[in-house]
Amino acid sequence: MSHPLIDRLTTEFGWPVLDNENDLTEFTSRPGNHALFVPGDFNRNLESADVAVILPELRIAFQGQFDCAVVGDAIETWLREDTRVLKTPSLIFYREGQMIGGIPKVRDWDDYMARIQQILATPVAAE
Repeated sequence: MSHPLIDRLTTEFGWPVLDNENDLTEFTSRPGNHALFVPGDFNRNLESADVAVILPELRIAFQGQFDCAVVGDAIETWLREDTRVLKTPSLIFYREGQMIGGIPKVRDWDDYMARIQQILATPVAAE
C-alpha cells in the first residue's frame, strides 16, 4: 500500500489486509456484512485516498452495520475480475461469503448512503 491515508485504515483502525484467497474467504464468511476496500494504484488514481477517508465515515454513519478490510495488491486483480467490479477504487460488500454488491469509483455522500442502504438490504442468494 504505502499511501498514508490507506495505511491509516490498517494501523489506526486495525482493519485487516486481505492478501490471499484464504484471507478473503475467512473474512467474508464471518457473520455480518463486510465492506472490502479495493484501493487500486493510488499513484495513478487520486480517488483512492478519498475513499480511504470516506469509508470510515460511512461505517460510522451506518452504525457499524458492516466491518471493513483492505484488499491487498496480491489478490486485487483477481477479486475485481471475479466480482466484475472492475474500476478502482471500489467497495465490494459481502455477507455469508457471498458478494451482495459493489460501488466502483468515488461517489458523493448521498449516493454512498443510498447505494449502501440498498446493498445491505439485499438478501443472500440461496445456494
